Amino acid sequence: MYKIPRQSYTTEFKQEAIRQIEAEGKSLAQVARDLGISEQTLSNWRKAHKAGKLASGSGKPVTPEQMELSRLRAENAHLKMELEILGKSHGVLRQEVAVKYAWLDQMRAHYPLQSLCRVLSVSTGGFADWKASGGPAQWLSDAQLLALIRSVYAECNGAYGSPRIYQELKSRGHPASKARIRRLMQLHGIRARHKRRYKVTTDSKHTLPVAPNRLSRQFHTSAPDQVWTTDITYIPTREGWLYLAVVMDLYTRAIVGWAMDGRMTRDLVIGALRMARFRRKPASGLLHHSDRGSQYCSHDYQALLAEYGMQASMSRKGNCWDNAPMESFFNSLKNERVFHEDYATRAEARQDLFEYIEVFYNRKRRHSSLGYRTPAQQHAAWFEQEGKAA
Repeated sequence: MYKIPRQSYTTEFKQEAIRQIEAEGKSLAQVARDLGISEQTLSNWRKAHKAGKLASGSGKPVTPEQMELSRLRAENAHLKMELEILGKSHGVLRQEVAVKYAWLDQMRAHYPLQSLCRVLSVSTGGFADWKASGGPAQWLSDAQLLALIRSVYAECNGAYGSPRIYQELKSRGHPASKARIRRLMQLHGIRARHKRRYKVTTDSKHTLPVAPNRLSRQFHTSAPDQVWTTDITYIPTREGWLYLAVVMDLYTRAIVGWAMDGRMTRDLVIGALRMARFRRKPASGLLHHSDRGSQYCSHDYQALLAEYGMQASMSRKGNCWDNAPMESFFNSLKNERVFHEDYATRAEARQDLFEYIEVFYNRKRRHSSLGYRTPAQQHAAWFEQEGKAA
C-alpha cells in the first residue's frame, strides 16, 4: 500500500513562508492555515530565521530604532489586513446582517474574527447568536446571492467563472442553482478573466539524447506520486525575466516542486525536481514527463532522475498537448494572476508566485478535472479511501 510521506520543506519554501508574515503583514496563524502547516512549525522556522540558522544572517542584536520600526510595520500590516478584508467584502457591506454573517463565517478561517466584525460593522456576539440559530440555512434573494458571488469573485481575483463559483458557494452551504448563478453573473457582467497566449520557452534544438513519450497522454492515475509532469515558463518584471520551473503530480494536480531564477538553466529545473522529491519522497519507478528542452535532456538532470529511480518520458517535438496538464497550469497562472500584475522586481514576482502556488492553487483553487475539488481535497479524499481499504 502507498505510504503517505512525512512532509519536508526546503529552505526556499520556509523563507517564502516567513516573508508572508514579515513582508505581507499576515498573521502567523493565517499563514500556517494557508500553507497547511502547524503554527508551531512556522513559529520554529521564524525563530531559526531570526537566529540566523535557517539561512544566512548576521544575528546582530535588535536596536530600539529597529524595535520601533517593527512596531510600525505591525501596525501598518494590521491596517493593510483590514483594507484587504474590505476589498474582499465587495458588495457585502451593503447587505443585511445575515448576509454579512454568512460571508464572515467563511472568512474567519483566514482573518481574526474581531477584525472581520469591525470592518463589517457587526458584533461578535451577534455573530455567535446567528451561528447558534442555524446560520445560512435559508434561500437567498437575488441581491443577497449576488453579494456572495461578488465576494467569491473578489477572493479568487477574478479567476472563477460560474461553474467554480457555484461549487464554492455550494461548499459553503449557500443554496443556489448553476443556472441562477450563471444568470446573475451574466446580468451584472461578472466573468472569469480572459485568456491570452504566452511565449514558448522550450529549446529543443540540441543533440542531447531524448526519451520516448512513455506517458502517451495518459493523464489519469490511480494514486499520488505515480506520474509527475514538469515544465518552465517565464514571468515579466521591470528588472527582466523571472523563470519558473514547476513539477506537478498528475493525480492531485498539486505543484509539488518549484524553483525560480533570473536565468533559464539546468540548475533551475534541478532545483524544482529536488524540492518535489524532498517533499514527497516517491517510491522508485515514478514516471517523469517533460518536453525535450535542453535543461531536461542535460546529463546532470538525467543522472538525477536515475539516482531517484525515476523513468523519463518526453513529449514529441513541437507537440504541447503531450504535456497538456502543465500547459493548463501555466494558462491558469498567467491568466488568473501574472497578466494582471506589473511586477517592479523579481523579488515581488517571486513572492506573488509563491502565494499563488502554495496558498491559492494547491489548497483553494477548484479543478474541473478533479470534480471541482482542490488538490489538497483530492489528496485528503484518497488518503481517507486508503484508510478505509486498510
